Amino acid sequence: MNIENLVKMANDIGNFFNAEPDRSAAIHGIADHIRRFWDPRMRKAIIAHLQEGGIGLNELPQAALAELANETVALRESGDG
Repeated sequence: MNIENLVKMANDIGNFFNAEPDRSAAIHGIADHIRRFWDPRMRKAIIAHLQEGGIGLNELPQAALAELANETVALRESGDG
């Protein structure tokens, strides 16, 4: 799957959560959706894109992906990832 499609999908999820008045809940909702429904290869690719600058990603998906990236690092460091 190409990165443009992943960016569009992440932004679409973010647009759904834009209606959530609690920014933190919106970020966690986006992260949870991506964690539960995206293939690990898709998550890895979009997180790599974020770490390379995240061109095209809206603010809420960027924050959610940063949360997922931090989770991934923590799991790897604990030996669970």
